[in-house]
Amino acid sequence: MTKNPLQKKLKDKKIILASGSPRRKMFLEELGLDFEVRPKSVEEVYPNELQGKEISEYLAQLKAAPFLEELEPNQIVITSDTVVWHNNKSLAKAADQAEAFDMLRTLSGDWHEVITSVCFTTTDSQKTVSGITKVKFKGFSDDEINYYIETCQPFDKAGAYGIQEWIGMIGITEIQGSYTNVVGLPTDLVYETLMQF
Repeated sequence: MTKNPLQKKLKDKKIILASGSPRRKMFLEELGLDFEVRPKSVEEVYPNELQGKEISEYLAQLKAAPFLEELEPNQIVITSDTVVWHNNKSLAKAADQAEAFDMLRTLSGDWHEVITSVCFTTTDSQKTVSGITKVKFKGFSDDEINYYIETCQPFDKAGAYGIQEWIGMIGITEIQGSYTNVVGLPTDLVYETLMQF
């Protein structure tokens, strides 16, 4: 049987996924990778002047910083951050139901960008790649927004929604770019970048 090309390429490498996201973990498993999950908490604060993918790239690199002192030569740390960008504003994770409602009301009936940056860090190099996907929502009623927030509790997601959840099924009318990027990891870019190691 033919071996997974990525497993062959990385047979001498140890992958560390520095994220507690079940979705990112699932994607790496589906790529056929052996890896260890080892998140470290960092305060996700970025300079105000950053825009769009500058924010997610900065935060993905920030999440790699705690590993720099302890990395071994055969290890690759993967850190990631997702930003929902709408009307020149970043929509992060919602703190509560009211904030989630406001975010979804803002996104309703309009296009937005989902930007996921992935940072690959080794003892001697660091590379960051970003996927950008454009997503169009239909106009939502207040009932639809409230139902979604109450049933799915999307407080751990940028922009207060998950494309793979109920609101994605009923609300997304168009998508330009990678679907997995919106879920939380641009798997095509991750594969391509790891194949270059």
